[in-house]
Amino acid sequence: MTQTTAPFFIPDSDEESISSDVSGIGNLLVTTQIPLRPDGSIELGDITAQSECTLASLEASLEKAGSRLEDVLHLTIYLTDMADRPGFNDVYCRFFKKPYPVRCAVGISALAIDGMRVEVTAMAVKTSG
Repeated sequence: MTQTTAPFFIPDSDEESISSDVSGIGNLLVTTQIPLRPDGSIELGDITAQSECTLASLEASLEKAGSRLEDVLHLTIYLTDMADRPGFNDVYCRFFKKPYPVRCAVGISALAIDGMRVEVTAMAVKTSG
């Protein structure tokens, strides 16, 4: 596989989006995901529903870019209520297996959409494509 120092961007499927779905350089991928359902609507249920939707979106975006959850190196988790951390962790442990990626949870006052409780940013290795 040829290494390159030129960044690349995989566009979001939503033509109105002002963010790429995944960006990368060489074999390093970066993506940020929200609780977006496959039909494009936002999941605004409890932390479990939002976490499941967010991590499923992450998995789909990584696969589209030639990676997988097993290839995630680092995950930053943004929570509007740190009391939601155990609920997120329960879902996280269903999506990720040991060895777990390096991760950081950050408590923030709000996210871009009212009612959204979680957002994640991941760095992963591109393993195919």
